[in-house]
Amino acid sequence: MYSNLRKNILEKEMAKVDKVIEEIKKILKEDNRGLTIQELSKLTKVSRITASIVLAKLEGLGKIDVRSIG
Repeated sequence: MYSNLRKNILEKEMAKVDKVIEEIKKILKEDNRGLTIQELSKLTKVSRITASIVLAKLEGLGKIDVRSIG
C-alpha cells in the first residue's frame, strides 16, 4: 500500500518537473540574454529549488549552458 502511494507521489512530482522543464526551455528560447534562477522561478511559478533542479537537469543533458554570476 505504501509503495503504491510513494509511486503515485513520485509520478506526480516527475510530471510537475517535466512540465517545468518544457516551460523553462520555451522561456529560454524566447529570451537568449540569460535569466537568473529567481527570474525563472517567478515566470514558472515554482520555487527556486525546483527551478535550480530543472536547470541542473537541463545542464546535465547538455541542453543549456549555465554561468555563475557573483
